[in-house]
Amino acid sequence: MPLTDHHRNNAVTKSTPAPGDRIRVLVVDDHPAIRDALADTINNKMDLQLVGQASSADEAFRLVETLKPNVVTVDISLEDAHGLDLVQNIRAQFPDVHLVVFSMYDENVYAERAIRAGASGYLMKSESTQSVVEAIRCVVRGEVYLSRKMASRILSKVAMGRSSSPNFAIDELTDREMAVFQMLGQGYSVPEITERLNLSRKTVETYRRRAKEKLGFDTVAELLQYAVQWTYGQGSA
Repeated sequence: MPLTDHHRNNAVTKSTPAPGDRIRVLVVDDHPAIRDALADTINNKMDLQLVGQASSADEAFRLVETLKPNVVTVDISLEDAHGLDLVQNIRAQFPDVHLVVFSMYDENVYAERAIRAGASGYLMKSESTQSVVEAIRCVVRGEVYLSRKMASRILSKVAMGRSSSPNFAIDELTDREMAVFQMLGQGYSVPEITERLNLSRKTVETYRRRAKEKLGFDTVAELLQYAVQWTYGQGSA
């Protein structure tokens, strides 16, 4: 549901279609079934137009440049990058494009991170594709789309200030530490993570060590076990 159900976002609408034009949407997800489901739903809406699909961050970035969508839906787990890195890159290079994250990962962990990265909406894949359509329409109006629970949580944090303690230990991880932690849980090795995130081995190992320390583990093996349990406890895509 839109954050503006209770609190209207006063940000100026950026990439708004001209009156009578359909909203141009690019879908980015590495699961063909998810792309097809979103494509079918979008194509059945008179006010929306699916202009393209991508399974990787590199392909998505190129398509944003050539197809000029109004909205891009982004998965967090992509073939060649972390989805939030793609969100940040698109926001930096194409500030008029609105971004909606549609992910299997728990909104308690990723919704606020996605908004900070530059997205205007976050939905979990337990939501229907119709909810994604609602989010697309919402962000084009210049609003932020979050579940009622997440809207309340983020607004409460703003009201209390950043000095309040995190509700979960995982919240203490930075976005980069979180990305490395998540990929470890997905079974990627350190060399694979360095390639996918375009980081040095030393940097990845530093993020892994910091995650281990912040989460209170003594060994990397304990961290890896927890990362696997946490990652696959988020649900399936």
